[in-house]
Amino acid sequence: MASFFMIGAASTAAVVTHAAFRRGRLFATFAGVFVGVHTLAATAVAAALSTGPLQIAFGVANAAVYAHFFMLAKPRWKPSWYRAFVSVPASFVSATTLLALPFVGAHALGAPSLILTVPLAMGLFGLLESLRTPRDVHTITVDRKDRGPLARASFTKEKPARSTDAPRDRSALEVVQITDPHLGPFMSVERLRALCQRAVESDPDLVLLTGDFLTMESQADPDLLADALAPLAPLAGKTFACMGNHDHEAPATVREGLRRAGVTLLVDELATVQTRLGPVEVLGLDFRFRDRKRHLEEACGRFPRKEGVARVAMLHDPGAFAHMPEGSADVVFAGHTHGGQVGLLRLGLAHTFVSAFTKIPDHGLWARGRDLLYVHRGSGHYGFPLRLGVPSEESVLRVEGLTAR
Repeated sequence: MASFFMIGAASTAAVVTHAAFRRGRLFATFAGVFVGVHTLAATAVAAALSTGPLQIAFGVANAAVYAHFFMLAKPRWKPSWYRAFVSVPASFVSATTLLALPFVGAHALGAPSLILTVPLAMGLFGLLESLRTPRDVHTITVDRKDRGPLARASFTKEKPARSTDAPRDRSALEVVQITDPHLGPFMSVERLRALCQRAVESDPDLVLLTGDFLTMESQADPDLLADALAPLAPLAGKTFACMGNHDHEAPATVREGLRRAGVTLLVDELATVQTRLGPVEVLGLDFRFRDRKRHLEEACGRFPRKEGVARVAMLHDPGAFAHMPEGSADVVFAGHTHGGQVGLLRLGLAHTFVSAFTKIPDHGLWARGRDLLYVHRGSGHYGFPLRLGVPSEESVLRVEGLTAR
């Protein structure tokens, strides 16, 4: 396996050198860590493969990973053929390689070679999971009961009605949330446009975009985001956005893309919308890395609640919900976690990677006292290359009880 490792090490060196020359030390360090870890993991996997042809095939597949990171040194939008043959395969190979490590260890301890097909199957399932999105209707009831410390709360899930069904009940505020689309390898402009078009066709009262619109590939061109969100234009005036952590990497691009699409960006600001159920206030809170408690207390304190007026809030990071003053909004909508991205939701269990290692609300409805938080699983994903057991989300959120303040 010395030759496999040497080729991987040379490829890693080429990626890091190119990254340092084209984008600087910070990205070169990031690329070096990611690709270096991948090289070590891939070497261990290759050593466990039983035949030369399998090792050669695995080595060829690994070329996509190095090519993908090499090209990221000059971030720009990639054509569909590149995503199909480089970006997406690179994500599949890197994710599957990391997933394979415990199985490689089991194989080294005497498990049969067949065990190495398990991470391959997991990777293929994750690839399919990352390319499709189920559509649902969720009903959230604002009953203002005190539920104590932060914990999961129940809500109703159902499939969306077909156009041939009887007219739907419009007694609740209907919200479509779009969060973490991360325009890039798995979220093309066309895919996000289709998602936005379906949002318009569902005729919601509000559309809330809760941040993280871009990846490295889409940060330099506001036309991409503007084009992807263009179908939302007929809903101008009831479509709002807040900033996510990745949006602060290219704020001008995000602002311009949202503006062209007719989306109102709220950065620690409040807007009032007239809906079928009466006036509803929309509070958009900015993402902050530090001093979140002070920031949220100050931002919410500038907008005291009005008697008889419902309020929803957008807060990208659900981890910051614990720092919001009580009663700041009837329902807070967040994203950021991608639903946990890796977990057991497909098995009917709530556990995810995020819930296993943090106390951050990862998906679904949460309550703290009388306050409610809905954490959307995300329209796309970023970071770990694939979703696995945690599908993305495209849903209509029916919020009942908002008018009973």
